[in-house]
Amino acid sequence: MATETQQTPKSDLSSLPAETVEFAHKIFDAARNGNTELVLQAVDAGLPANLTNEKGNTLLMLSAYAGHVDLTKGLLARGGDPNRLNDLGQSMIAGAVFKTHNEVVHILANAGADPRIGTPNAIQTAHMFGRKELMEVLGAKEGDIGADVPTPFSTAGDKKSV
Repeated sequence: MATETQQTPKSDLSSLPAETVEFAHKIFDAARNGNTELVLQAVDAGLPANLTNEKGNTLLMLSAYAGHVDLTKGLLARGGDPNRLNDLGQSMIAGAVFKTHNEVVHILANAGADPRIGTPNAIQTAHMFGRKELMEVLGAKEGDIGADVPTPFSTAGDKKSV
Protein backbone atom coordinates (compact mmCIF):
# COMPACT_ATOMS: atom_id res chain seq x y z
CA MET A 1 0.00 0.00 0.00
CA ALA A 2 1.43 3.38 -0.99
CA THR A 3 1.71 6.20 1.50
CA GLU A 4 0.83 9.74 0.61
CA THR A 5 4.47 10.81 0.49
CA GLN A 6 5.28 8.31 -2.23
CA GLN A 7 4.99 9.58 -5.75
CA THR A 8 3.79 7.78 -8.83
CA PRO A 9 6.82 7.43 -11.10
CA LYS A 10 6.55 9.77 -14.07
CA SER A 11 6.74 6.82 -16.44
CA ASP A 12 3.54 5.38 -14.90
CA LEU A 13 1.42 8.50 -15.45
CA SER A 14 0.42 7.28 -18.89
CA SER A 15 -1.27 4.30 -17.25
CA LEU A 16 -3.65 6.52 -15.29
CA PRO A 17 -7.10 7.21 -16.69
CA ALA A 18 -7.32 10.53 -18.55
CA GLU A 19 -10.02 11.70 -16.11
CA THR A 20 -7.68 11.15 -13.16
CA VAL A 21 -4.87 13.13 -14.77
CA GLU A 22 -7.31 15.90 -15.74
CA PHE A 23 -8.65 16.05 -12.16
CA ALA A 24 -5.11 16.28 -10.75
CA HIS A 25 -4.28 19.17 -13.10
CA LYS A 26 -7.50 20.91 -12.02
CA ILE A 27 -6.53 20.62 -8.34
CA PHE A 28 -2.97 21.85 -8.95
CA ASP A 29 -4.39 24.84 -10.86
CA ALA A 30 -6.81 25.45 -7.98
CA ALA A 31 -3.86 25.49 -5.53
CA ARG A 32 -2.01 28.02 -7.72
CA ASN A 33 -5.13 30.16 -8.00
CA GLY A 34 -6.06 30.01 -4.32
CA ASN A 35 -9.30 28.07 -4.65
CA THR A 36 -9.21 27.08 -0.98
CA GLU A 37 -12.64 25.45 -0.92
CA LEU A 38 -12.01 23.13 -3.88
CA VAL A 39 -8.52 22.06 -2.83
CA LEU A 40 -9.43 21.42 0.80
CA GLN A 41 -12.61 19.54 -0.18
CA ALA A 42 -10.49 17.27 -2.38
CA VAL A 43 -7.97 16.67 0.41
CA ASP A 44 -10.76 16.06 2.92
CA ALA A 45 -12.23 13.53 0.46
CA GLY A 46 -8.95 11.59 0.36
CA LEU A 47 -6.60 13.34 -2.04
CA PRO A 48 -3.12 13.19 -0.49
CA ALA A 49 -2.11 16.49 1.09
CA ASN A 50 1.43 15.95 -0.23
CA LEU A 51 0.40 15.09 -3.79
CA THR A 52 3.08 16.27 -6.22
CA ASN A 53 2.88 17.31 -9.84
CA GLU A 54 5.27 16.39 -12.66
CA LYS A 55 7.82 18.94 -11.36
CA GLY A 56 7.70 17.72 -7.76
CA ASN A 57 5.65 20.68 -6.54
CA THR A 58 3.10 19.88 -3.85
CA LEU A 59 -0.27 21.56 -3.45
CA LEU A 60 1.19 23.36 -0.43
CA MET A 61 4.20 24.54 -2.40
CA LEU A 62 2.03 25.97 -5.17
CA SER A 63 -0.24 27.66 -2.65
CA ALA A 64 2.64 29.13 -0.63
CA TYR A 65 4.51 30.33 -3.71
CA ALA A 66 1.38 32.14 -4.86
CA GLY A 67 0.82 33.71 -1.43
CA HIS A 68 -2.51 32.07 -0.57
CA VAL A 69 -2.61 32.40 3.23
CA ASP A 70 -5.84 30.51 4.01
CA LEU A 71 -5.07 27.64 1.66
CA THR A 72 -1.52 27.36 3.03
CA LYS A 73 -2.90 27.15 6.57
CA GLY A 74 -5.54 24.62 5.53
CA LEU A 75 -3.06 22.33 3.78
CA LEU A 76 -0.66 22.48 6.73
CA ALA A 77 -3.52 21.58 9.08
CA ARG A 78 -4.26 18.56 6.87
CA GLY A 79 -0.71 17.21 6.94
CA GLY A 80 1.00 19.16 4.17
CA ASP A 81 4.76 18.88 4.66
CA PRO A 82 6.42 22.32 4.83
CA ASN A 83 9.84 20.75 4.17
CA ARG A 84 9.22 19.06 0.83
CA LEU A 85 11.54 20.12 -1.95
CA ASN A 86 10.55 20.12 -5.61
CA ASP A 87 12.53 18.38 -8.35
CA LEU A 88 14.80 21.44 -8.67
CA GLY A 89 15.70 21.26 -4.97
CA GLN A 90 13.69 24.38 -4.10
CA SER A 91 11.86 24.81 -0.80
CA MET A 92 8.47 26.44 -0.44
CA ILE A 93 9.68 28.81 2.29
CA ALA A 94 12.47 30.10 0.02
CA GLY A 95 9.86 30.56 -2.72
CA ALA A 96 7.64 32.56 -0.38
CA VAL A 97 10.63 34.73 0.60
CA PHE A 98 11.46 35.30 -3.07
CA LYS A 99 7.86 36.21 -3.92
CA THR A 100 7.68 38.57 -0.88
CA HIS A 101 4.80 36.71 0.75
CA ASN A 102 5.81 37.61 4.31
CA GLU A 103 2.68 36.24 5.99
CA VAL A 104 3.17 32.89 4.28
CA VAL A 105 6.85 32.89 5.35
CA HIS A 106 5.72 33.39 8.97
CA ILE A 107 3.10 30.61 8.66
CA LEU A 108 5.60 28.15 7.18
CA ALA A 109 8.27 29.03 9.76
CA ASN A 110 5.76 28.52 12.58
CA ALA A 111 4.81 25.16 11.03
CA GLY A 112 8.42 23.98 11.20
CA ALA A 113 9.67 24.76 7.70
CA ASP A 114 13.46 24.45 7.69
CA PRO A 115 14.97 27.70 6.34
CA ARG A 116 18.28 25.93 5.64
CA ILE A 117 17.09 23.35 3.11
CA GLY A 118 16.89 23.79 -0.63
CA THR A 119 19.01 25.64 -3.14
CA PRO A 120 19.17 28.49 -2.51
CA ASN A 121 17.71 28.14 0.95
CA ALA A 122 15.31 30.67 2.52
CA ILE A 123 18.01 32.46 4.52
CA GLN A 124 20.22 32.83 1.46
CA THR A 125 17.24 34.03 -0.58
CA ALA A 126 16.33 36.64 2.05
CA HIS A 127 19.93 37.85 2.04
CA MET A 128 20.26 37.97 -1.76
CA PHE A 129 17.09 40.03 -2.12
CA GLY A 130 17.73 42.32 0.85
CA ARG A 131 14.83 40.92 2.90
CA LYS A 132 16.43 41.86 6.22
CA GLU A 133 13.04 41.91 7.97
CA LEU A 134 12.80 38.13 7.52
CA MET A 135 16.22 37.12 8.81
CA GLU A 136 15.05 36.88 12.44
CA VAL A 137 11.85 35.03 11.47
CA LEU A 138 14.03 32.52 9.61
CA GLY A 139 16.37 32.13 12.58
CA ALA A 140 19.41 33.32 10.67
CA LYS A 141 22.70 32.98 12.53
CA GLU A 142 26.23 34.07 11.86
CA GLY A 143 27.72 31.69 9.34
CA ASP A 144 24.47 31.08 7.45
CA ILE A 145 25.61 33.36 4.64
CA GLY A 146 28.84 32.23 3.03
CA ALA A 147 31.02 34.19 0.67
CA ASP A 148 29.40 32.32 -2.23
CA VAL A 149 25.99 33.94 -1.58
CA PRO A 150 25.52 37.10 -3.65
CA THR A 151 25.01 40.38 -1.84
CA PRO A 152 22.01 42.44 -2.92
CA PHE A 153 22.78 45.32 -5.28
CA SER A 154 21.09 47.72 -2.90
CA THR A 155 23.73 47.09 -0.23
CA ALA A 156 26.80 46.12 -2.28
CA GLY A 157 28.09 49.66 -2.67
CA ASP A 158 26.57 51.09 0.50
CA LYS A 159 29.33 51.53 3.08
CA LYS A 160 26.73 52.21 5.79
CA SER A 161 25.07 48.80 5.47
CA VAL A 162 25.91 46.07 7.86
